[in-house]
Amino acid sequence: MTIESLVAQYGLPAIFLGAGFEGETVAILAGVAAHAGTLGYWPTVLVAGLGSFTADQIFFVCGRFFRHAQFVRRISARPFFAKALNAFEKRPLLFTFGFRFVYGFRTVSPIAIGTTQLPTLRFVLINVAAATTWALVFVSAGFWFGHGIETIFGHLRSHHRLLVFIVGALLLVGTLALWARHRWTLVRS
Repeated sequence: MTIESLVAQYGLPAIFLGAGFEGETVAILAGVAAHAGTLGYWPTVLVAGLGSFTADQIFFVCGRFFRHAQFVRRISARPFFAKALNAFEKRPLLFTFGFRFVYGFRTVSPIAIGTTQLPTLRFVLINVAAATTWALVFVSAGFWFGHGIETIFGHLRSHHRLLVFIVGALLLVGTLALWARHRWTLVRS
């Protein structure tokens, strides 16, 4: 099932979940759906913002109350976690507002922020403002450029077999590269 078909079939609930866990792609496609008249613009912005807000609150709570749980410990071992904490320490309010706009920081950052001393109410207020801004930016991008995006996807659909082959080949090459890297690391250890 494609993101487009999920949005068409399930509408706003799909956007809520997708915006929370996938992010920008869903918000932009939701904007395209609003452009096409499938969904209303303002309900789409509201639901995308709520999905993003809710996911970040859940991740923040994981960092705040489940610091010693295996999930949080596994996340905290990633290099992005240390980078997120470092960026937070330099500019806590700016980082808390802007992490969702930086690739790679979306899931790790609210968990990292949850492990800091930032008051929960302050995070909630910043998260509301950031999620609203994020939803407006990405849903609007899909809405404003909807015609062009629909045209591009229309051209891509006619070549879907070639695209599936290319994506499959890239996944295979990537998997083999990761396997080879892992083997090389084991041999060197």
